[in-house]
Amino acid sequence: MLAWHLSDRQQTASVPREEPQLPDGVAAVLSVLRSSAVVVDESDAVVKASAPAFAMGFVRGTRLLSDELAVLIRQVRRDGQIRETELLVPRAGGPPRHVTARVAPLGSRLVLALVEDRTKERQVDAVRRDFVANVSHELKTPIGAIRLLAEAVQDASDDPDAVYRFASRMLTESDRLSRLIQQIIELSRLQGDEPLESPVRVSIDDVVASAVDFVDMNAGAKDIEVLAEGEEGLKVLGSEKQVSAAVSNLVANAVAYSEPGSRVVVTRRRTGDDIEISVIDQGIGIPEAEVERIFERFYRVDPARHRSTGGTGLGLSIVKHVAATHGGEVRVWSVEGQGSTFTLILPQHPNHDEGGPYVRLAPLASAPESPGARTEDQEEAR
Repeated sequence: MLAWHLSDRQQTASVPREEPQLPDGVAAVLSVLRSSAVVVDESDAVVKASAPAFAMGFVRGTRLLSDELAVLIRQVRRDGQIRETELLVPRAGGPPRHVTARVAPLGSRLVLALVEDRTKERQVDAVRRDFVANVSHELKTPIGAIRLLAEAVQDASDDPDAVYRFASRMLTESDRLSRLIQQIIELSRLQGDEPLESPVRVSIDDVVASAVDFVDMNAGAKDIEVLAEGEEGLKVLGSEKQVSAAVSNLVANAVAYSEPGSRVVVTRRRTGDDIEISVIDQGIGIPEAEVERIFERFYRVDPARHRSTGGTGLGLSIVKHVAATHGGEVRVWSVEGQGSTFTLILPQHPNHDEGGPYVRLAPLASAPESPGARTEDQEEAR
């Protein structure tokens, strides 16, 4: 009798489970989809899945790993209604993914789930909202100041000295507003442009000379000496306008945050296949905790000081984007109370005819170097 029961069990276990048949063409479509696609049967077992579904961690073997997606699939199987929703999918070692899931019946026994990763879109939306909020705040400040000053001028119409004083401040605020708008336009253009569609040979000598000339008036007003030193004849391949904007912003920042009577040194040199342009100042320096954030748009180390310097908080963001566009990087060395060194590193011009974009992929670094990382030229310059 026992042998009979064992034999019966073996026969039952050996009966193959009938696999649902996929409709014609479905398997071929799933094999080329970039989206995560999963087909499950009436027992929630995965019958077929696209490669991205495995890569994103929705499927392991024949198991569906997302409980939220499984619930949605059961609802669709129960009433046959197509459903679409947004889900947060946990991710090991990182923030959760934002995905949209669309689930529909596939024949009488199967359900198809299509999942799109929207994480990057959500991040872009968040950055855009943050940018708009910051721009609105930054524009509101000088516009409000100009309005108040205009009212003060109106009230002081019989006092020429007061009118002159208020009018001078109105000019200062309008100049600040103009700089802010120009840098917003420049940053938006950098973010929207295709990288180096028509690169040209850019003379670093000309770029540095232009940057020094750009700050001449402000440096003279503070009795700050601006020196240009280093190897001559260096060239990079890229956008002359962008490289000039980056170096000019670095030099302008150095002058703005340096004490009267100090000096700013701009050096350039070749290191391997790169050109390094360093701007060294003896200014207020950057607290160690702030260094990681200085390339954020509108971020300022000293918000109380930026109004007197006329800063917009966008200059270093422009530098970062120029470096990334050219396949380079930015490095920072700074000690609070001693000064800072910003180094823009760009691939040098290749020793062949210009025939197209020359872009080297490299990570963008904003972490400070150790004090010992300064070059001998930089130490002598200080």
